[in-house]
Amino acid sequence: MATAKSTGNGKDNQGHPMTDKLQSSLHESLDTIAEKAASAEESLRNSASASAENMAERRRAAKEKWLGSSVRNYAVENPVAAAGITFAAGMLVASLLKKSK
Repeated sequence: MATAKSTGNGKDNQGHPMTDKLQSSLHESLDTIAEKAASAEESLRNSASASAENMAERRRAAKEKWLGSSVRNYAVENPVAAAGITFAAGMLVASLLKKSK
């Protein structure tokens, strides 16, 4: 049963069933979209959290591996020799890149 609505100009109009139906449909659609967006946001947050934990674990493992590395130990024990080796390797790479042009 439609109720009469007053327009303020002294005339009473019937409700607008098509407009009301469209409005209801749009509200339902927006509610559905909001639910899906909330679900997607939660999934994204969980995925980001898991990725951050994974990266932290990988970083920790890489740091442990580096601290136990024989290359690191050699560089700490022989810093001048390590710098010389690094310089020579850089020069070799630079000359190879120059010749390839």
